[in-house]
Amino acid sequence: MHQLLRFGMLQVRCCAFAVALLGGIALSRTLPELPVARYDLVLAYGLLLTFAARRLGWESGRDTLVIAACHVVGLLFELVKVRMGSWSYPEEALTKIAGVPLYGGFMYAAVASYVCRAWHLFDLRFTGYRATATALVAGAVYVNFFSHHWLPDLRWPLAAAMVAVTAGAWVRFTVGPRRYRMPLALSFVLIGFFLWVAENAATYVGAWSYPHQLGGWEPVALTKFGAWALLISVTFVLAERLRRSGRGERPTRRPTGGPEVPELRPSEARPTEGAEARPEDLRSGLNTRGAA
Repeated sequence: MHQLLRFGMLQVRCCAFAVALLGGIALSRTLPELPVARYDLVLAYGLLLTFAARRLGWESGRDTLVIAACHVVGLLFELVKVRMGSWSYPEEALTKIAGVPLYGGFMYAAVASYVCRAWHLFDLRFTGYRATATALVAGAVYVNFFSHHWLPDLRWPLAAAMVAVTAGAWVRFTVGPRRYRMPLALSFVLIGFFLWVAENAATYVGAWSYPHQLGGWEPVALTKFGAWALLISVTFVLAERLRRSGRGERPTRRPTGGPEVPELRPSEARPTEGAEARPEDLRSGLNTRGAA
């Protein structure tokens, strides 16, 4: 129970940006009528929140780049989906383009912030991760969210492909003094479920509205749970690629036909050539167990 509480507190810290953003949107609905449109206020609030998160050390410069990239990717997604009538932003605003307020990208930026914060706070490491294959399937997932309006929906085949390419891939994370692991595909499913819960909260406070919610709020369809489980793979691939390109890292792989290479925490591993030595590595002295 103590570890579960620790895990929950870390998750709350990971969600700090998302909770602050959603809280600001909810608060904006209680404001009296102002000369500035609510969506414009939310955009200004999101920009201020991004600046504050950087100043408070919630995100590094690399994390900010990941979040900005997800914001742009999310805006493109919004432009197509709103045009196709999947959902709408019914209020007027100066900062709306083709029916989409510019703050709409912050929803995806909040998901990216969660991923980046989790990377740091849980000390995430991956084994058996097939970077290229996973990126290709994630790219196809993103395209399918657009193309299914004109072509057959390949959601289920792509879900099966994602399970296949992530088979044997594990995400390892730290809670307090203990190290755990989870199948990467399972982490996508769990995050997708909580994003669906968050989407219910977001539509309730008026962040956006689905067609069936225009006459009054109703729960978001459960099918959106599966959509989020797939979409989180796109965010993860963007984060992994941008982080690795900035550090020259390679994901830990399982040798073909051999046993799994044990993954060690940074404090237990001697930095290899080209790897960044961290303070905890230096303090550990000579009592190391070799590189992972």
